[in-house]
Amino acid sequence: MYNINYRADVILAYARGDVNGDKVPDNVYLTGTKTPDSPFAQNITLVIQDGKTHITAATPLKENAGYDPSLFLGDFTGDGVEDILIGIASGGSGGTMFYYIYSYISNILRLLFDFNVYNEQFQYDVNYKDNYRVEFISRLNKQKYIIDLSYKGADYLNEIYDSNGKLKEPIEGFVNPISGLYPIDFDSNGVYELLAYQKIAGRYNADAIGYVQNSLKWSNGIFTLYNQDVAIFGSQV
Repeated sequence: MYNINYRADVILAYARGDVNGDKVPDNVYLTGTKTPDSPFAQNITLVIQDGKTHITAATPLKENAGYDPSLFLGDFTGDGVEDILIGIASGGSGGTMFYYIYSYISNILRLLFDFNVYNEQFQYDVNYKDNYRVEFISRLNKQKYIIDLSYKGADYLNEIYDSNGKLKEPIEGFVNPISGLYPIDFDSNGVYELLAYQKIAGRYNADAIGYVQNSLKWSNGIFTLYNQDVAIFGSQV
């Protein structure tokens, strides 16, 4: 982190709010280099201008290339000061996203959420079972769920099950990295929680069978899991 007179090639996103806690709104930007005739951006950098002193500080992001960068300011920790949520679409086929949340109290940048840490922490097992079922296990909280595949239809089921509902061969599915992270104030107390989405896939990425939805809240200096749901995408005709 360093103070500079910063001149950006392109402003990719902008938000205004008090992020350093001095009660004066600050200017928060994502800047970067745009590819001609493309929404792709590189060298994405977080730039914060102190609303009181007008001093500007810039911090390059670790994952600093992608599509449609976005900013959201909101209090995630309960200290009464807005934090900075950054989202960047990876552009990959799985629809995965890069997310960071930063605190900037007293002009000191601190990373609160890193999508890579989240993806490493939340690990799952996806195993097809007989009788048109998939066993989904969330390792972190040691929870097991059963997904009924009947909604997928006869053509799908006949590819992988025999006439008695037995698997023709073992199948292991997988879960994509995080594809959505939404700030929601679930209890209406002015502090935002996080709702994280990940797609559950079967034999290949396009073989979507459901999603896992993790609700996170700030507790003891980290975002912790306090609710989890697993659901199917909906009936297929």
